[in-house]
Amino acid sequence: MAQKHDTYYVDYGGSKGAKRPSLLMLFVDLVLTLLSGVVFVMLLVALVVSRIDPEYTWALPMLGLIAPWLYLLTMLLALYWVVRWRLKRAALMGFALLVGLFSVSLYWRPDAHREQLQKKYDKNFRYDRNAFKLLSYNVRFFYDDQGESSADSVADFIARHNPDIVCLQEYNPTVAERSERWGEVMQDYNTVQFDAGEGVWHRQAIYTRYRVLRSGVIMRPTTSIWADLVIRQDTVRVVNNHLQSTGITALDSEYLTEHAYLLDTAREEKLRSMVSRFHDNCVLRADQADTIRAHVDSLAPVHRILCGDFNDAPLSYTYRTLARGLDDAFSEAGEGYSHTFRGFFDLLRIDYVLASKDFECLSYETPDVTYSDHLPLVVRLLRQE
Repeated sequence: MAQKHDTYYVDYGGSKGAKRPSLLMLFVDLVLTLLSGVVFVMLLVALVVSRIDPEYTWALPMLGLIAPWLYLLTMLLALYWVVRWRLKRAALMGFALLVGLFSVSLYWRPDAHREQLQKKYDKNFRYDRNAFKLLSYNVRFFYDDQGESSADSVADFIARHNPDIVCLQEYNPTVAERSERWGEVMQDYNTVQFDAGEGVWHRQAIYTRYRVLRSGVIMRPTTSIWADLVIRQDTVRVVNNHLQSTGITALDSEYLTEHAYLLDTAREEKLRSMVSRFHDNCVLRADQADTIRAHVDSLAPVHRILCGDFNDAPLSYTYRTLARGLDDAFSEAGEGYSHTFRGFFDLLRIDYVLASKDFECLSYETPDVTYSDHLPLVVRLLRQE
């Protein structure tokens, strides 16, 4: 009787039957087993770390930036172990996929989801007259990729989309005032902006076709501003935010995306500096998010919309804090994979529109324009009766 042993079938249906595993396959399985363990831990940590103040988690919030890749890699590893008939390892990766499934809608939505939303209305996707359109856009001081003024282009973009509310981050009034086209388009809007103070040459701004009841600043110098707008018979508080940047510069991004660190003898020092800056700015953003959240929680029952550049991924303490009790426009009406930052492999969604539960999000778009290093968010909302 042949001695029993673990085998891999290399000649399915052949006459030779089972063969001993080759050294190459043993090595591949060993490497992928180790990789599976690392990816399993990293994905679970990425899912949990958003619940913890980054002050206590060092560099772990960086996992939120690569969470989509981790999830995709977990899926591929699970399929590999199924094919190899290693069910325990497949089950382990499947468990991670199941836990992460609840966060998938933060990054990806199936096209069928949008089709169902369209069917709820008519085939032409016409909207109720009570719907309104909001544009949120980090305009990078009105400078395009060539360093030229983009104020005219942004003004034309606003004219084409004709939003009822425009929330701008990194708004540079000096550049805007030089643009005749900007003045023409924005003369039909009421303006909400604040003096940013001495030495601060950019700010946040809200333009709206609706009447402005009151407005204010949550954090100076205009990191977060708000305005109460009269929309139909409702008072809606719109909060426009630009939170602390990641601290990762364009040179840092180029250094990473072009793999320059592979040949750089000083890479350890540079990478350590990036991680340190990222962590410090994560802590600052968390404090800002707590402050904005306290403001939102202090409001009497009022319809509210939070939007802007949060400079953080969906799996982050910042996003989780600000999105609590609100609907994410992308998760409600987006399709496919969405990114809002033009860089870092087009991986990052760091700009958001969040609305209270009494709004229904009808559409979500990120038009592919190059007027800034961010993409604009064009969202249509409907006040539910």
